[in-house]
Amino acid sequence: MHAEFNQNIFHLYNDKISYMIGILSNGHLGHLYFGKRLYGEFDLQAFRVNQDRPLTAYVEKDLSLGLERLEYPNYGTTDFREPAIDLIFESGSHIVDFKYKSHRIYRGKDPIALPQTFDAELTLEIKLEDKKGLELLLSYSMFKGLDVISKHVKLTNHSDESIRINRLLSTSIDLPDGDLEFMQFSGDWARERHIYKTPLNPGIHSVYSKRGASSAHHNPSAFLVRPETREFSGEAIGMALIYSGNFLAQAEVDANDILRFQCGIHPDYFQWTLDSGQSFQTPEAILTYSSEGLNYLSHQFHNLFNKHLINKKWQNSQKPVLINNWEATYFDFDEEKLVTLASEAYKLGIELFVLDDGWFGLRNDDTTGLGDWFVNREKLKNGIKGVRDQIKDMGMKFGIWIEPEMANLETKLLSEHPDFLIGDPTRDRSPGRNQYVLDYSRQEVVDHIYNQLILVLDDCPVDYIKWDMNRNITEAYSVCLENNRQGELFHRYILGVYDLYERLTSRYQDTLFESCASGGGRFDPALLYYAPQAWTSDNTDAVERLKIQYGTSMIYPLQTMGSHVSEVPNHQNRRQTSLEMRTHVAYFGTFGYELDITKLSEDEKNQIKAHTAFFKKHRTLIHQGDFYRLMSPFDGNDSGWMVVKDDQVLACWYRVLSQSNPGPSRFKLKGLKEASKYKMNDKVFTGSYLMNHGILLKQAFTGIEYSGDPSGDFQSRLFYLEEV
Repeated sequence: MHAEFNQNIFHLYNDKISYMIGILSNGHLGHLYFGKRLYGEFDLQAFRVNQDRPLTAYVEKDLSLGLERLEYPNYGTTDFREPAIDLIFESGSHIVDFKYKSHRIYRGKDPIALPQTFDAELTLEIKLEDKKGLELLLSYSMFKGLDVISKHVKLTNHSDESIRINRLLSTSIDLPDGDLEFMQFSGDWARERHIYKTPLNPGIHSVYSKRGASSAHHNPSAFLVRPETREFSGEAIGMALIYSGNFLAQAEVDANDILRFQCGIHPDYFQWTLDSGQSFQTPEAILTYSSEGLNYLSHQFHNLFNKHLINKKWQNSQKPVLINNWEATYFDFDEEKLVTLASEAYKLGIELFVLDDGWFGLRNDDTTGLGDWFVNREKLKNGIKGVRDQIKDMGMKFGIWIEPEMANLETKLLSEHPDFLIGDPTRDRSPGRNQYVLDYSRQEVVDHIYNQLILVLDDCPVDYIKWDMNRNITEAYSVCLENNRQGELFHRYILGVYDLYERLTSRYQDTLFESCASGGGRFDPALLYYAPQAWTSDNTDAVERLKIQYGTSMIYPLQTMGSHVSEVPNHQNRRQTSLEMRTHVAYFGTFGYELDITKLSEDEKNQIKAHTAFFKKHRTLIHQGDFYRLMSPFDGNDSGWMVVKDDQVLACWYRVLSQSNPGPSRFKLKGLKEASKYKMNDKVFTGSYLMNHGILLKQAFTGIEYSGDPSGDFQSRLFYLEEV
């Protein structure tokens, strides 16, 4: 892993990738290359394009920025594509001219005041300056054993005037051609992170959020892939933003087929006043390149997040098998009902009981109580501690649900502090799920909620906290921000969320936090910095989860994905699937249960006991192994995936709908050693056979003869192999 500066070229590289930046003749930075490792000595001119074009403006002889591939572009100085930066001075001028001043290369990585990666191997910092007294610091870090570049930007105002930031992205790179497809992970509540691919043409294709959260609609990530790229072959570039608020990720193809790939805080409804002497820090963006297909790209993200983003305490910890009472009881519970649920769960090997919504305030439905973080003694006569102590005495862990960013109108909180809400008090506010958003751009609001929560948590320490967020920001206005600073609200809100996370996770270091936002509405890299797992989706149907978890795995590792077995008919779509298939899907995540276990038959309870024991035996393999996507649920009726760690393999094949008299099916594995032998049940196969020929799947039902294997709709088959 190296960073070199020679002949006005910066070259960051390891054994597989190169990232190259050049200092152009006018002092601006050119983006020369990002891709497969380049060897040799380099001439800056060899990377530049022909400048002799008609109707072109030039900043100097033979240099038009509109024809160059640029590293951090601004608008209008002969470049009319989307900029990475847009500022406005007190004069009203938007014109900036950032030129190279200096650089440094050093071991490690300096921290920033945002969720961030850590333990980088080396960092390149390039300092640019504008003659009006502004300084841009561009930072690039690399990590041992990973084909990853992390990037962020810091703008400092050394002038005597205030400036306004309209746009300050985390990364921008210009690629030499637009023959690529834009791959995004989009959807909505209960169908998060589905995979979509769009061929790029001249113009702009983007995904974004302007909801105040990263959102279920578009994940803050995107891939650029060649049309021929597949899971295990072809070129791809991946981008992800370590941020939980409004974001923009976009690709722009210009008239010369140059492709500009950018991401950062969304510039719409964003402005930031930067006074003299102040700085603004962008979130960190991650870039990775693969010449070996999408699965390799995913491994880079998985390994980066597992080793360099998730808190070290939780990186290799065994995540407990949990049961959540929500779908079993909703708001209708008391101490006796909860303890009975926990007692039944404990008998089946479940390790953690989670008390969901309804334990606080006067919370008997979703119209009241939210924001009053004191125990509801009408439901829990002995408080949370009474429930917790009984459950802990069984030998189980105990956790609770919170939603600290929201409030109902009918609460003690808002009767005393009606100004705590986001919104213009002279206009109507739009309720969502009968709740409103607290103004976390204000320190006193964050402090108030923090002080309420620690009264509960200090009195009754818990092993797990599920942090929910069920509503996006509407009527974005803060009564405490000045007129010219209302554009700061969205970013300041997220900074307030991070502040509360930082304080709670620091105070309760032994508590496992799981982020949740109506399921997957804020499943982003930044929250993994605080909460090492996230509730993947409120949709627990096994068939829908195939697509949701498959798409999520493009960026996020299995140990971050909350995945539960729920009852049937499913509460989100009324589908009925077997307990076995629901379990086989949920295995590939954190694993747990979301159902009324007291209503199950003895046979179902025995199955759960066996399933839980199997997962506990193999969870290290699942959570720390390399994950391979084998068959996509977006491409057909069958799908499959697997994990490999050392000498162990766990693979699963799924079929959604049964077929009449189907032909023979083979399930090909990946990631094995060609010459090694693997034992499956009582048979031994070579790695080359399993990967190139595959496991022959016996027909479940021919229409005449039933084989005894799972049959009908919603089939799954689990395969465990050991190297011998």
